[in-house]
Parts: sequence; C-alpha cells; structure tokens
Amino acid sequence: MKVTSASLLQEMQRMAQQSGGSLQAQSAIAQDMPSSTVTPTGNNAGQNFGQLLADAINNVNSLQSQTNDLRTRFDLGDKSVSIGDVMIAAQKSSIAFDATVEVRNKVTDAYKEIMSMPI
Repeated sequence: MKVTSASLLQEMQRMAQQSGGSLQAQSAIAQDMPSSTVTPTGNNAGQNFGQLLADAINNVNSLQSQTNDLRTRFDLGDKSVSIGDVMIAAQKSSIAFDATVEVRNKVTDAYKEIMSMPI
C-alpha cells in the first residue's frame, strides 16, 4: 500500500475530527493559510495554544489507552479483535506520541532561542 502525503493528511484530519480536535487549525497549518484559529492575538493566544496542547495530549493519552485495551482483549482471546487491529492502533498511538514529542521539542527550542536574544 502506497502512502502519500495527501492521504496521510486526510487520515490525520479524520482522526482530529474523531477526537474533537481543532480541524480548522490543523487544516490552515497544513495548507499554510492564515487563520484566526491558528494565529490568535491578545489574551486568547495563550488560552488557545494551551487548549490545543491539552487537546493533543488528551488525544495521545486516549489513543494509548485504546491500544492497551485492544492488546489486553487480544491477549485474553477476544475473537472480535484481530492482530491487525492491535498493530494499527499501536502505530497510530506511536505516531501521535512522536508528533507530540516533536512539537514539544520545537516549542522548547523556540523558547530557548527567544530567551537567548539580546534585549
């Protein structure tokens, strides 16, 4: 199966919709288009960014919980859970976790760069 960036983007957007994430923000980022959701101003900027991070972490936690549940059900012999379902769920949670870690690293790097700027 060939995976293209368009199909990967569509899958990420579908997962964001299922998790209740901000699809508008993710679409604008993916298309490099300005959006008030992506670039908020004023006091809402911290709240929106904080909420976006909280939603992302909650989504990762939910995916990992679902994966653990599927693994447990598979290990206990549940016939409705296949090894393919378990592996797909494990990959989804792994990719989501890796993406969240990368965002954290980029934010940390940006913070360090800002703090090292002369006043």
